Order: sequence, then C-alpha cells, then structure tokens
Amino acid sequence: MSDGGAFQLQILDGTNLRDLDLSSTVFDRAFTGAQLLDIAHSRASLSLFDLPLPDPLKTSALNRLRSSNSDADVVFSLETEYQPAKASEILKLYIAAIADELKDNPIVISILDGSTLRLLFEDEDDFAMLAENLFTDLDVEDKGKISKSQIRSALVQMGVDMGVPPFSEYPQLNDLLRKHGADGEEELGQAQFAQLLQSVIQDLEVELSKKNFVFVQNIQIINGFKIRQLLANEKELSSFVEKALQEKANAKDGLESTEIIRSFLERDAKELGLPLSEAGDAAALFYDSVFADVAKEKDGVELDKEELAKLLKDILEKMAEQLELSPVYQEFA
Repeated sequence: MSDGGAFQLQILDGTNLRDLDLSSTVFDRAFTGAQLLDIAHSRASLSLFDLPLPDPLKTSALNRLRSSNSDADVVFSLETEYQPAKASEILKLYIAAIADELKDNPIVISILDGSTLRLLFEDEDDFAMLAENLFTDLDVEDKGKISKSQIRSALVQMGVDMGVPPFSEYPQLNDLLRKHGADGEEELGQAQFAQLLQSVIQDLEVELSKKNFVFVQNIQIINGFKIRQLLANEKELSSFVEKALQEKANAKDGLESTEIIRSFLERDAKELGLPLSEAGDAAALFYDSVFADVAKEKDGVELDKEELAKLLKDILEKMAEQLELSPVYQEFA
C-alpha cells in the first residue's frame, strides 16, 4: 500500500514471515526459551524492514505460542533449556505465531528512503519557496537573519511529511548538522540559509537511500478480527446478545430494531474492533452499507427475542465479512 505522497506506506500482515527461510538457523547446543525469543525477534525484524518488534506484538505472539500448543513436549517457558531439535521447532512455531498475530492485527509502517527529499531539491522553484517559507517562519524578529542552529528547527518543521525523520529516532541528523557546521550561532541571510539547508538535505537523502528509516504509523486496520473471535466464542456471544436485548428492552418506543442495534454497536465499537463512527467517511459508509439492506427487510416488523438475537448475529457476520474484504483504516483512538 502506498499513499503516493511524502512517504511509502506498507502493511505488515505477516506474509514476509510466512515465507521466511529458517533453514540457515542451525542449533548446535541447548538454548533457553528467552534466548530463542531473542533469536526469533532478530530474524523477524530483518524480514520486517529492520523494524524492532513492538512489545504488544511480542506479548500477543508469545500468548499464541503458549495457548496453541497443549502438547506437554511443546509447552514453552523462558527458563527451560531446549535441545537443538526442540529449539528449532519452537523457533518456527514462534515465528508463525508472530505472523498470525500480524495477520489478525496488521501494522502500518512508513518508509523514508530519501526519494521525497530528492524531489524537493531537484525542483529549484519548489525548494526556493520551501526555504523562503521556512526562513520567514524562523525569522521571528524580522531581522533578515537567523542563526545557523535554526537549521535544526527547519528540519523539525519539515518533518516526516517531507521525508525528514525525527531527531529523537534518527541521531544521524545531529551528525549531519555538525558536519556542515549547522550547530553554531553564526547568522545567515535567506540565500545562505537556503544553501546550507540544501546541503544538509542532500546528505540526508544519501543516508536514507543507503538505509531507509522505518517507523510505525498511528493507523489501525479494522479487519473484522475481533468480530470473528466473538462469533466463534459461544459464551461471549451469548452474553453480548443478552446486552443487546436489554438495550432493546430499554429503548424508547418508536425506534426500529435496526436503529437500536446500530446505536448499540457504534457505541461499543472500540471494544468490538469496529470502526469508530466519528473516524470519518469510511466508517459511516461501512455502517450505512451493512444496515441498508437489513433495514429494508426488518424495519416495521415486530421481532421477538429469538428473531432479534438472530438478526444481531446476522449483522455481526455481515460486518466481519465486509471488513475482511474491505478493511477500514483509522487513527488509533
């Protein structure tokens, strides 16, 4: 997936890990569970653009590993030492668990590879306008001069939208500023500022093209996974249906069953892994499309308890199916 704009977007859904060749990882001695996890994290990270695995992902994958293997020979613990054959088996199982977790809960990442910066300084007019605007913003005293050290502020203002990594996560930026003497207090006019900024950006583009900077986007992919989990758990589903029926019992007269169910689901959207209704047009379109046909068929019809429960289950199944085919993207709440 790519937004065609400032940076390349990628969805990590575990595909890379399912194709991972682990044949080169040969164990010639016993390894503890903790050591095996370290090896697995390193191998997985290499296949995921060198991205350090987020802690929630590692925790969920470990829980999958422990819960999906009831065989006493495969029960996993951090302290246990595993002989080579068993160590190899556990490594494969844990990598598979990470892949499965990413399939159900994909991560959206951005890749800064220098291409956006290259386009900036290749178009002289665009770069001149950018440099002028940055200089004007930074020249708060309207002196026509700013210090060299303000180059740092200019890069911060440009940010990832223009292909510049954050200083906190990309310390190489500090090295580039020192290399160009851009950490001093010497004052620069607009033309000198533009020249220095261009030099720093050109070097940054070279560094990013050698080794891309990858970071996790604050984007959640709503793909129906939680709904499918709910539908597969009879006890939880029964409890959820009872809550919905109570909602119907307490509802104001005149409201259609579909209106009550929609309101109920939208209110509990976060817990259910559904799109938040306030997240934008994509969420509104999702709910409208799910309920449009249902409303035509069921509105105006008096439903008893069993019929209402069946209607709710049918709606949940339709939601899960639609989200699997067309996931909704929203910022993390």
